[in-house]
Amino acid sequence: MDFRVLQTFMVAATTENFHQTAEALFIAQPTVSQHIRQLEKELGIKLFERVGKRVRLTAAGKRYLPHAKGLLQQWHSSMEDLQAWRQGYREKLQLAVSPIIARARFSHLLHRYTKLCPDVDISIKIVDSVEIGPLVQNGQADLGLTRMVPGEFQLSTYLLYEDPIVFAVPHSGGDMEAPLPDWEQEVQANRLLTHNHPGYWDELLLLLRQRGLSLRTMAVSQVDITKRFIEDGLGVSFLPRTAVDRDLFENRFIELPTPGLVLPKVASYLLVPKAGISEPAQHFMEILHSLYPPMPLVQPGGRT
Repeated sequence: MDFRVLQTFMVAATTENFHQTAEALFIAQPTVSQHIRQLEKELGIKLFERVGKRVRLTAAGKRYLPHAKGLLQQWHSSMEDLQAWRQGYREKLQLAVSPIIARARFSHLLHRYTKLCPDVDISIKIVDSVEIGPLVQNGQADLGLTRMVPGEFQLSTYLLYEDPIVFAVPHSGGDMEAPLPDWEQEVQANRLLTHNHPGYWDELLLLLRQRGLSLRTMAVSQVDITKRFIEDGLGVSFLPRTAVDRDLFENRFIELPTPGLVLPKVASYLLVPKAGISEPAQHFMEILHSLYPPMPLVQPGGRT
């Protein structure tokens, strides 16, 4: 099987146009047609039918498409594995990490791990916390670093560290020595940017409304975009301190104290499959334990 032929088939199935396929693959259009004829000859069945100037998959082509995708993925995986072996890597570690953890404390952890285990090929998926539990449970990641306790039952969850929430508001542009504005006035005078973190917003909004505060909210699903909006004067928000430490230090916006309001805390967790882990994953856990002892086991419902 010529995997260039499979690649041509996959692109043609997406574009439904042999000319666009040729442009995408930087080959001549007759080569595209030749690849498709070659694959159809090997399979003994028609994969495309013409519809005007375009093409579309036949029923057989649609049935073969996921198989072609799987073959290509296996081929690319084998090439990556061989290349890693040539570079001196002998084992693999796949990590799924939330964006907040990746930006806040992950670089230091990686520095320590790569010095301890230089022959481990590390791959990192940066995904939302809600996606990390399924990735670890399904074997698509060896370990997960998440900001929420997962619902998957085949995982063990360990508490790494807790993170206080701070109230972040734009700079007023006035006298830096002037008293800080009242937090309740700020939260009512500005749009409140919410739901940028999975762990605390429902509880926090309930606390704010119980105080009789009038709120105008706007859900913004990413912390980075929320920070940019605050800096641009588009709103205010409650954010984890580890996510805004640098921004506060660089005076991109300011933190207001919230007397009378006890802000919740959020935590970061390590997810480990109960079925067991590889030696590279075990070394990673040992480094985490040295950095964040005692790493208690978290029970379902979030209890340690």
